[in-house]
Order: sequence, then C-alpha cells, then structure tokens
Amino acid sequence: MSMIKAVKVSKTFKKTIEVLKDISFTVKRNEVVCIIGPSGAGKSTFLRTLNHLETIDEGQIYIEDKLVFDCHNGINRVKMSNSEKNKTLLEVGMVFQRFNLFPHKTALENVMLAPLHVRKLPLEEAHKKSLNIMERVGLGDKVNVYPSQLSGGQQQRVAIARALAMEPRIMLFDEPTSSLDPELVGEVLAVMKQLASGGMTMVVVTHEMGFAREVADRVAFMYEGRILEEGRPQEIFSYPRYERTRQFLQSIL
Repeated sequence: MSMIKAVKVSKTFKKTIEVLKDISFTVKRNEVVCIIGPSGAGKSTFLRTLNHLETIDEGQIYIEDKLVFDCHNGINRVKMSNSEKNKTLLEVGMVFQRFNLFPHKTALENVMLAPLHVRKLPLEEAHKKSLNIMERVGLGDKVNVYPSQLSGGQQQRVAIARALAMEPRIMLFDEPTSSLDPELVGEVLAVMKQLASGGMTMVVVTHEMGFAREVADRVAFMYEGRILEEGRPQEIFSYPRYERTRQFLQSIL
C-alpha cells in the first residue's frame, strides 16, 4: 500500500514561474524518504502540496491510496466533502523550519491544542496523551516551561510532539534543523531517528546528508522542479547517475 502517491504534479507561481514540473513520486508504508537538492529546486513547495498547504495546477495526489486531488488548470476534479478531505489530510503531520509555538502557552499546552480543538478529545485524555508524547521526545521535564525558556532544539522537539499528538500516519519534515545552531541539530535528528525506527512513514526535506545516508530507505534528488534521480542512499551518494547530482553532493559533503 502506498501512503503517498503523486502523479505528474505541476505547480506554477504567478502564471510564469514553473516550480514543480511533472513530478511522480510514491512513498510506501513505513518508508523513510529524504528529498535533497539545491535551494530553489522546489523541495519545500512539493512537500507542502502533499498536505494541501500549496495547491497544484496539474496532477494527482493520493493519501493512503485515496485520490484527494485530481487537478487540471488548477481545478480539483475530485468530488469530496470538506469533512472527508480534512479527515484524510489529518493523517499527514508536518514539522516546519520554524517552530511557530504559541509563546503565551507552555510546551504541554502547545502540544494539547490540536487534540483538544481538532480531534475533540476530552481534556483529561488530551492531557495524558500529550504528556506521554512529551516524554517520548525527551521533554518530560519541560512540560510547564514556556517556549522562550527553551533552546531551539527543544522548541523543535515540542513542534514534533505537537504534530505527533494528532496521531498522523505520515510525517512530513521541511528542513527541521535548518534554523538550529549546529550543536542543537543532533537532539532533533535523534528524535527523528527514533520515529523512523518505530516504523513511522516519513518524507524529509533535509541538508543533513549523514541523516539521509543513515536513516533513509530512499533518497530523491530534486533539481529545477523535477526529481532528477532517486534510489537507495548508497546508490545516490556513491554512484549518482547525473552530473548535477555529483556536483551537488561534492559541494555539500
């Protein structure tokens, strides 16, 4: 069963700037896929199309084999109620470059918000679930601390906990360590490795080549709005087929 499938997805900004060009891409259950490539390749835009934070102009997107978007000239031809569409998209959690935590709420309160207001869980159940997730990301001792009192790495782990509190079946990560000081990157990657080892389906846009090499089942290289090549980490890092992939890896490694 595929958890995510994109078929011939294209996206244009301002009617002239082609950001995504005919992308087809599949992620299987329990698979970890890392998307790498230079800035401006369309990596983050593509990731955001998978949970409808960005619309698409052409192509199809399936979530757990359910067709959610079938677009032509920017019009979605899938007839689905908003409640059904939202229910499907709730299976896809996302962690961003910026943490976007509510500064006036504690770490635990930030994690509890979505289970309470989106999943409509009872307060006691949401509290218990959020406490467990905070423990899971190594922040059990920080539940009553406000974001301003946390390091960047800790704030990003709260953001991961917030996404996990929705019990998604798929997690998207958009360069989750790019805003962190180098010494804080490891603690966030450790949580992501833990999720991967637990069988979470993950799509990760990243410049952390060590993580991609060690954790990914598959690596996709994006360039100028296309997936230029993809394969197992050893294939991409040791035997890239395209000169542009080799140039990128030489510049970043």
